[in-house]
Amino acid sequence: MDNTREFEEYGEENGNTKNNDEFDRIRTKGRERFKYLAKHKEPKVEWYTCIGPPQNWGTQEPLWPLNKATISANASHRIAELATPKKNFQTGVYINRPLWQYSCGRASVLTTVDENALNAHASSRVEQLANSKTYPLHTPNRIEFVYSCGRSSPIWSVPNSALNSTATPRVLNLSQHKPYHPRFQPEKSLPWEVPEPAKKAKASERVEQLASPKARPEGPFREPTWQITERALKSVASPRCLELARSKSLVEGFLPAKDIEWPVSRAAKQASASERITALSQPIQRMNMNILQFNPEAFKVKPQALKGQIPARVNELAQPINR
Repeated sequence: MDNTREFEEYGEENGNTKNNDEFDRIRTKGRERFKYLAKHKEPKVEWYTCIGPPQNWGTQEPLWPLNKATISANASHRIAELATPKKNFQTGVYINRPLWQYSCGRASVLTTVDENALNAHASSRVEQLANSKTYPLHTPNRIEFVYSCGRSSPIWSVPNSALNSTATPRVLNLSQHKPYHPRFQPEKSLPWEVPEPAKKAKASERVEQLASPKARPEGPFREPTWQITERALKSVASPRCLELARSKSLVEGFLPAKDIEWPVSRAAKQASASERITALSQPIQRMNMNILQFNPEAFKVKPQALKGQIPARVNELAQPINR
């Protein structure tokens, strides 16, 4: 009211006094707004089920009208070919086959193969190379099988002159193995023989002394109770020892631990919670997660949006970029 009077006095001074109806309208509108804001926010209860009033899903009409020629136009052969769904070859016994992991089930190449290539016969060399590599079980570690497939001789034929040729002195010298070191000794055979003098030998007194364990007394090394001297009994502790023997004092303001059970005051027993504490102690009301939520008006289009037209600027920005 004070603000209204000041506003009226200011309007009278300037010659622009408002009508009382205008002030009443502003006051009522402000009160309604304050009341609306003062209310608690209610949780939205939206149902995702078909129970309730009918739901308006909007219309399928476009934002702007289409020409009759566009609606009645026929699709081209390419569009009809692209519109056909992809055939699923992975059905029946062919489900989860390795053939469909990296392709669509075609076992052959994409290009066509000439009939002459399909009816051609492989040569002897191709058949020889097509044979798998075999390893005999009785000779798994032979040298022939380390770097080859077991052939002791090369594939090509060797001329007779090369077979009957004699090696040169240099080749013979290189073919000799490296001689052993003069002090080389071969490994001993297991078990090795022990000589007779070693079998009949006897240990000396010094060896037997070193071989015997160290003698230790069995104990006890001291009696369990021993006598204390009279000087130690009559001794008096120094002030330093008495100060060090004193226990550590408690900190100022220290409170001992409470007992497990302590008495409760009568005022605490008869106290009652206030309305605010009761309101705060109530749990938050939330909807059950088993009930799906759905807003019926989420897909409802306004009538003004259905009849609206796109501005020229928006239509220009909607055009794709020509690259």
